Amino acid sequence: MLHERIEAELKRAEAARAAGNEGQARVCARRAAGLAIRAYYQKQGAAGWGGDAWTQLNRLKDDAAAPAEMRAKAVRLTTQVDHNHTLPFPEDVLEDARDLITFASAS
Repeated sequence: MLHERIEAELKRAEAARAAGNEGQARVCARRAAGLAIRAYYQKQGAAGWGGDAWTQLNRLKDDAAAPAEMRAKAVRLTTQVDHNHTLPFPEDVLEDARDLITFASAS
């Protein structure tokens, strides 16, 4: 069931991007990654694994035990756009979300 919820969020992200709604695509990508990260911490038996996607991404980006590359992806997913609605990096946040999901699911 969790896998289906994650996949549904990723599909919503892709549909939003295809419709030109990059902001909604980022929201859906964050939700998908957040679901996987919550399950990751829950599997580890870590305290305080609850919370929304934003909470989960912030937790991962501050987790010194997590690989630096995954922490960087969490940082990008929590970076807000500037007044021109652009991000300060070239990386694709949907790809970042997919990578975080793969990491969280494999761990």
